[in-house]
Amino acid sequence: MFIIRKATIADCNLINKMANEVFPATYSEILTSDQLDYMMEWMYAPENIRKQMEEEGHVYFIAYKEGELCGYVSVQQQGDNVFHLQKIYVLPRFQGEHCGSFLFREAIKYIKEIHPEPCLMELNVNRNNKALQFYQHMGMRKLREGDFPIGNGYYMNDYIMGLDI
Repeated sequence: MFIIRKATIADCNLINKMANEVFPATYSEILTSDQLDYMMEWMYAPENIRKQMEEEGHVYFIAYKEGELCGYVSVQQQGDNVFHLQKIYVLPRFQGEHCGSFLFREAIKYIKEIHPEPCLMELNVNRNNKALQFYQHMGMRKLREGDFPIGNGYYMNDYIMGLDI
């Protein structure tokens, strides 16, 4: 039903395009429009996606259904045995079609391929994000919470969730 491919630097604009659709739809009820704009630039300007890939070790994957873009996920190794699920988003028209669980499982599959030893996958999720239930359903547990400054006076008010792999 879904297929996935590893993104390349050539996909920075494509990821930006998807983010422009899904990020505001996900956070418009949680964040102010000014914070949304700030975070879109900070995380999803094509040059920042490129930096994430080239300098920060983010590995992006893009999912398709019948040739149509439906979502993306990115993973970053953060320690010997810790990986961070940096981003996992499904375009609104594909939500409810199990694309999120597909992307989640693909992230785990990738981590196991590059790190066969037991490890921990973490992610940050806004404490008011409806996706919290999805992550719990996928087996993640709350490890801690925090308010993380991201610049311009803004904070990410997150739970850090974890899954032993």
